Amino acid sequence: MQLRPATPDDLAAIHAIYAHHVLTGLASFEEVPPSVAELHRRYDDVTARGLPYLVADFGGTVAGYGYCTLYRTRSAYRYTLEDSIYVRPGTEGRGVGGALLAELVRRCEAAGYRQLVAVIGDSANAASIGLHESHGFLRVGTLRSAGYKFGRWVDSVIMQRPLGPGDGTPP
Repeated sequence: MQLRPATPDDLAAIHAIYAHHVLTGLASFEEVPPSVAELHRRYDDVTARGLPYLVADFGGTVAGYGYCTLYRTRSAYRYTLEDSIYVRPGTEGRGVGGALLAELVRRCEAAGYRQLVAVIGDSANAASIGLHESHGFLRVGTLRSAGYKFGRWVDSVIMQRPLGPGDGTPP
């Protein structure tokens, strides 16, 4: 597996992965998969800010992707990012998500960010919660019944980890 920056040429594969998760799972609270054009707009927004957007290339196939966005746009949040990671169906348990998350953390620390937040759909999403715990994230809250998808209320789990010196020193 090779981790590399995503390119526009990867967006069709990214779209297929994300559409699967939107249509079959609770990791995303979107209910209709966005178009490739919308994913391109989102990709452009992330990369224009100099934030990491990575793919895990497994023998020429995009096995997963991950990126970081601003946690919130208000200026006081400028040192805090939010991660998103999705893996291709059938590649779960092969270390794709862990490799992506570790590299996102490394790149965000190197860029001087201080906090990384994960907003995980579904409090029963043991795989994503466990992945984040294994990379130093702590569960800091649960928004009960924050979403409604597939005919039921769904929680959002908030996890957080410091980057670099975290809040130990001013930025």
